[in-house]
Amino acid sequence: MSESQGSEGTTQRLPVIEKATGTDTLDQSASAAAYEPPPVLDGEDGRERRFWSARRVPAGIAALLLLLAAGAFLYDIAAVRADRPAMRWRRELAHQLAERPLDDTWVLVGAGIAAALGLWLIVLAATPGLRAVLPMRRTHPDVRAGLHRDLAALVLRDRAMEVSGVQSVRVRMGRARADVRAVSRFRELDEVRTDLDVALADAIRGLGLSRPPALSVHVRRPGRKG
Repeated sequence: MSESQGSEGTTQRLPVIEKATGTDTLDQSASAAAYEPPPVLDGEDGRERRFWSARRVPAGIAALLLLLAAGAFLYDIAAVRADRPAMRWRRELAHQLAERPLDDTWVLVGAGIAAALGLWLIVLAATPGLRAVLPMRRTHPDVRAGLHRDLAALVLRDRAMEVSGVQSVRVRMGRARADVRAVSRFRELDEVRTDLDVALADAIRGLGLSRPPALSVHVRRPGRKG
């Protein structure tokens, strides 16, 4: 089945760029395959933005802490307005803020913690998150779709296992590159790698990603036991 995928006509459309591996060519073969992405819709550049995370847990924690702090201060202020003494914790807090110098260790520690939390919330608000979801190309102007990186890696692994001579495959799918490492017991490693280049490039095109990752293929012989 893999022999038909690695036909000469397909190989000509998907050239293979050899890379120096620094190892014996009889034991390992590596390459990076170049391929053309599928066409985009009219008026679009094919660069879909990443999906934004809802940030429900950080937002919920921040909202809960603010609610508790605001509620405690409002309750104490209302108690003072009702001619009742201020709560002990607020008197102690006011005393500590008035007596402790700004270069005190605990003041600096508290300021550092508050600054770190504030910076963390700013980063969460300014970054999209959902790094594990790869944006897909739009086939309809009003519909956006994404593909999880683990599922994309599984698709590439299944396609690689269809290539003749491949014993096992490990795929690491990133946002910018798909790193495929295969083990082959028989056939020439260069032939197996060429078939993998063709099959995996076709599989990446079939994923329909907005930014197709670069493809890096490494093929080696299984290690000796003992």
